[in-house]
Amino acid sequence: MTKKRVVLGGGCFWCTEAVYLNVKGILGVVSGYSGGARANPSYESVCTGVSGHAEIIDISYDEDIVSLSEILGIFFAVHNPTTLNAQGADKGTQYRSVVYYENDAEKAIILDSIAKAQKNYNDKIVTEVSPLGAVYPAESYHQNYYNRNPSQGYCQVVIAPKLQKFMTYFPQNLG
Repeated sequence: MTKKRVVLGGGCFWCTEAVYLNVKGILGVVSGYSGGARANPSYESVCTGVSGHAEIIDISYDEDIVSLSEILGIFFAVHNPTTLNAQGADKGTQYRSVVYYENDAEKAIILDSIAKAQKNYNDKIVTEVSPLGAVYPAESYHQNYYNRNPSQGYCQVVIAPKLQKFMTYFPQNLG
């Protein structure tokens, strides 16, 4: 097993977390915050934009089962990387599309994935690509949110369609 890590933000972390918990080769997913200036931000400070953080998921994965390119292919398909600081009705800098990298090799894979994904969009992809800084886990009630609240309205209207899209377009990656 070759354990690796990637940190992504694609709007509400409940949505991206729900998708990646179903990807074969994913070892763990933690919803959290990254990319801001304030240490140990709270959900409230992130939501107001004061902290500067994005809602992210911190993914650990087995590179022998799923590659970073595959993870990014799913990422660019299940959220809209062409909308600045928004995903659907969720608006604000905390919902920005972002991929954080730890080294130049990862950055190259990310940039290549963006170039490939761009072919599927008429509008320009505006995903931020930045070096990974501090990552702060979100509050416990945010973790595994969809699986704990599947009948909640937001889960049914926003998250369930993203999961369905993933299952339809990436059956080979179902865990």
